[in-house]
Amino acid sequence: MLSMQRMAAIARKEVAHISRDPFTIALALALPMIIVLIFGFAFEFNLNHIALAVHDGDKSAASRTLIESFSSSGHFEILRMPGPQAVTRALDQGKARAGLIIDPGFEHKALSQQGASVQILVDGADNTSAGSILSYLPQVQKLAQQRITGVRFDTPIAMKTRFLFNHELKTPWFIVPGLGVVILAILSILLTSLTVAREWENSSMELLLSTPLKPIEIVIGKLAPYLVLGLGSVVFIYLAARLVFGVPFQGSHLLYLLGCFLFVTTCMAQGLFISVVTRAQQISMQAAIVSGLLPSLFLSGFIYPIEHMPSFFHYFTGVLAPRWFMQISREIYLKGSSLTELGQPFLALTIICLALIALATFNFKKDVEP
Repeated sequence: MLSMQRMAAIARKEVAHISRDPFTIALALALPMIIVLIFGFAFEFNLNHIALAVHDGDKSAASRTLIESFSSSGHFEILRMPGPQAVTRALDQGKARAGLIIDPGFEHKALSQQGASVQILVDGADNTSAGSILSYLPQVQKLAQQRITGVRFDTPIAMKTRFLFNHELKTPWFIVPGLGVVILAILSILLTSLTVAREWENSSMELLLSTPLKPIEIVIGKLAPYLVLGLGSVVFIYLAARLVFGVPFQGSHLLYLLGCFLFVTTCMAQGLFISVVTRAQQISMQAAIVSGLLPSLFLSGFIYPIEHMPSFFHYFTGVLAPRWFMQISREIYLKGSSLTELGQPFLALTIICLALIALATFNFKKDVEP
């Protein structure tokens, strides 16, 4: 039978370790705030102030109107170029992301039945920027046509778009709740990955094993103090999201706290499992960074949507805790989803959590030799 007294003794021992290690406290409390602030401001999917190299070979009212349409869209900054070759050089040298070349006779063709065309050059080395530039062109083209010809182009079927949950498509609203998942994953795994390994390297594990403690009691006792630190990190991330970036919170705080508790416990159990298996702090730290960073960053839906991944990775992500907590975090923040709507991710996260705790417990050998 589990002894609360023995688990509390292990927890007090870990608290003493933490209190003598200011680096651990700073890692748990200061690092999340720093990372959220840096990456929350650095990430921006809606590109503005795109350098557009322009050569106006027509120098007519129509060509000036076309250039002004690009400028007034709010997405482009015009760089005047003396010739087509200068436009190409600007793209080659990275001074511009796109180029516009207007040939002589543009106005005559635009106002006649011939139809006018211009050349758009886009830097395809950065496909993210290229995709954004291409998405802006139809609206600029429509605006320029109306201004030059004086004819309003109305389609028989008008489609009006309204964005739900993030009306202005603000990047921080999408990034920050997901960034919190990445930070918690790396931090939680890293905090506990060094615990048992440190005991083995300091030769204090032999004293611990000489007691009548059960493996599960040691595991729970070691997890508890770090769980408090992890939940403290959640508070800092939440305050940064709400106060600094103005991210709305539409859902239940209690449900979000439950999700954070499950996820942090899962990641810390993973870190403890790594620590139990490796028994070396350096190896534990390397394994923690790799297993915490890569899945949470690339296989959680943080950047790349899960549904667009190849079939193998689509199913493989099902065994990764960050994938499920990413869905929980974003949907509670922006959609206000309930437990009924988030039943599948909560169930999956609970199963993964219990599995990792069981793995850490069963691999915790009661002998001194590896």
